[in-house]
Amino acid sequence: MDDSFYMKKALEEAQAAFEQDEIPVGAVVVCRDRIIARAHNLTETLTDVTAHAEMQAITAAANALGGKYLTECTLYVTVEPCVMCAGAIGWAQLKRVVYGASDEKRGYARLAPGAMHPKTEVVQGVMAEEAGELMRRFFRNKR
Repeated sequence: MDDSFYMKKALEEAQAAFEQDEIPVGAVVVCRDRIIARAHNLTETLTDVTAHAEMQAITAAANALGGKYLTECTLYVTVEPCVMCAGAIGWAQLKRVVYGASDEKRGYARLAPGAMHPKTEVVQGVMAEEAGELMRRFFRNKR
């Protein structure tokens, strides 16, 4: 399995968010070639500004593994993490983060590039066009 395979799974989660009128961000956590967590944004559903896809996925993955550190895991997320999520990724010590579309306004890379753990490998741009188009469709529908 490659990064595109797992990003497609994250995009399925983003589509579920879109259908629930949530900002369409999806995430999956993979450990040893197995998806151990799936999540999408739930900020509207839960009326919780911290209920981002990444936060939901990190919590589910930690529960699945029975520990707070995800040192052997990869997080696939459709949009570049925000500063809050990058901080959580850092604390969870994820091995890798793979994201699709960049977020020039709220993305961690511009606002807090040192937020993630220094050993975390970051891969960007995987299926960025698909992820970006889903976001554009969502916000176009809101206007």
